[in-house]
Amino acid sequence: MTVLDHPAAQTWPPDAHAPRRDPAPLLPDAEPVRVLGTPALGKLDPELLRELYRRLVAGRRYNQQATTLTKQGSLAVYPSSTGQEACQVAVATALRPGDWLFPSYRDTLAVISRGVDPVEALTLLRGNAHCGYDPHEHQVAPLSTPLATQAPHAVGLAHAARLRGEDTVALALVGDGGTSEGDFHEALNFAGVLGAPVVFLVQNNGYAISVPLSKQSVAPTLAHKAVGYGIHGRLVDGNDAAAVHTVLSEAVAHARAGLGPVLVEAVTYRLEAHTNADDAGRYRTPEEVASWQEHDPVPLLERHLREAGLLSDEDVRQAAAEAEELAARMRAMFHVKPELDPMSLFTHVYAEPTPQLREQAAQLAAELAADAEARQEAGTGSTAGAAPEAGAR
Repeated sequence: MTVLDHPAAQTWPPDAHAPRRDPAPLLPDAEPVRVLGTPALGKLDPELLRELYRRLVAGRRYNQQATTLTKQGSLAVYPSSTGQEACQVAVATALRPGDWLFPSYRDTLAVISRGVDPVEALTLLRGNAHCGYDPHEHQVAPLSTPLATQAPHAVGLAHAARLRGEDTVALALVGDGGTSEGDFHEALNFAGVLGAPVVFLVQNNGYAISVPLSKQSVAPTLAHKAVGYGIHGRLVDGNDAAAVHTVLSEAVAHARAGLGPVLVEAVTYRLEAHTNADDAGRYRTPEEVASWQEHDPVPLLERHLREAGLLSDEDVRQAAAEAEELAARMRAMFHVKPELDPMSLFTHVYAEPTPQLREQAAQLAAELAADAEARQEAGTGSTAGAAPEAGAR
């Protein structure tokens, strides 16, 4: 008699265990969903498609201008999303104003697509503050530099909103590198168990800095990781803006309807280096980059919309003009020297400062006061940086 022939095996698993679920409905799409070049394009609102195009063009110019500001020393660092703009702008078209976005450090374009001021969105990368905008004003969490830590936060907010009777959906943006972090897996597990109305968008650009995806995971796709947590997986062409909008909109609707969370993997590519401190030529070839440039999301959408008669020369000119206005506004704002208060470091750490924070605040206040006094004695007469009362929140 084998183990499987034993009578006890016929009732496995015991009643204490949850019933097994059929994984088939959770499996992601067999191939990345595409809309451009398919009949599905004709089913989308032409104005929505033109809006996606305008946002893509503005996003490309935004990335270019931010990169230039980094080279000029106006930004400490800039992780460009050039090549990934379709994923970034589709976030804004798929979410409602009351929904929440939880971005990573590379998602400044997604942040401004939600209405955050372009310069305020770069405050963290400028080195001026931990967050340069009010998260509650636009329902956008602070940019997250640690990988995937924003994912559990998105689950918590979405679950809390549902407990309050709200139909809010949270969308967390994660890179392929972030899927190797424990926070990502914990977030998926909590989301699945709680049935939280949250969508995870993994922008798979092929590399976690210099580490290729093949060195991180041998799963069929990253979207397949959803099945292990009992949630739905989707796979989409991340350079097809119309497809990303469609799949994200469906995922958001699925979560909002109480049908559970969704993990969407967008297959895309980072055309620029990881940041201005990275030499991408050390781990990828020019031929590889050139092959992906042929699938660049901006000209890809423009070409298909022109062929469908949905985009005119005037539309293209207007989009380019609006993008240049955005770049000019960024340059002008970065010429304005910000007034920084070092004591603001302690403002939003805790609602009530801990004894350690009060001690640190008092130490910094004393150092600022001593520095101001030294400048006065040196004859500068400047009191810039004078500290407020020690321990102020």
